[in-house]
Amino acid sequence: MSKQAGLSDDEVHVIKRNSDMVYRLAFSQMKNKEDTDDVYQEVFLRYIKYRVDFKSPEHEKAWFIRVTLNCCKTVFSSFWRTKVTELDDNFETAEIDTDDLSYALEKLPKKYNAVLHLFYYEDLSVEDIAEILKISQPNVRMLLTRARRKLKEIIEKEQS
Repeated sequence: MSKQAGLSDDEVHVIKRNSDMVYRLAFSQMKNKEDTDDVYQEVFLRYIKYRVDFKSPEHEKAWFIRVTLNCCKTVFSSFWRTKVTELDDNFETAEIDTDDLSYALEKLPKKYNAVLHLFYYEDLSVEDIAEILKISQPNVRMLLTRARRKLKEIIEKEQS
């Protein structure tokens, strides 16, 4: 693979090391496989294009998280997303398992979803999240508190 794509062994290892994290984070934001695949591909194309040299493993992880979130924002602000309406209302929908936590997470606003994902799934500290998202630590703590509260409301509402 590395010979055909023109990638060094180190670059292939960086891609493999960050692949799952990038996909999970993109999926947590995009909520569907097709958009997630697009974001995933764009993140690694940017890595290859810019040949980023990381100072530390923390710098590497932060770079991939930041680029993934930025690519997700780009997709959300694209012309297609802002001007096209989905036809789902006219079609039969599948039963949704409301006991599944992922269903409740999908209902959260993006800003809450991102901090919850980074805190619980990527095991990042409040300090690291603040640095990556370029917001203050108290703001990260407040977003986590509000996200937990909102998640609890969604779960309670669905169970009643």
